[in-house]
Amino acid sequence: MSDSTHPIYRILAQLEAAKIHFTLNRVRDETVMIEAHVPGRHYKIEVFADGEIEVEIYKSDGQIGGQDFVDELLRDYSEPHEPVA
Repeated sequence: MSDSTHPIYRILAQLEAAKIHFTLNRVRDETVMIEAHVPGRHYKIEVFADGEIEVEIYKSDGQIGGQDFVDELLRDYSEPHEPVA
């Protein structure tokens, strides 16, 4: 498979043609992640060197909050800290 035919290039071209906002990221050593954002949804598209593709879709429940949502995030997902002596 040549670089120009690798699925990541096809997906990027499709997203650009559709004018869908995306970012590139690396979470796992063996993949490149394309994160695409559309109203109410967030797609995580991981593309492996061999061309395999894995996609996760996150859907919004439509709730919009403020500081209360930030507080909930911090309360539920902060790592416990050791007391400093």
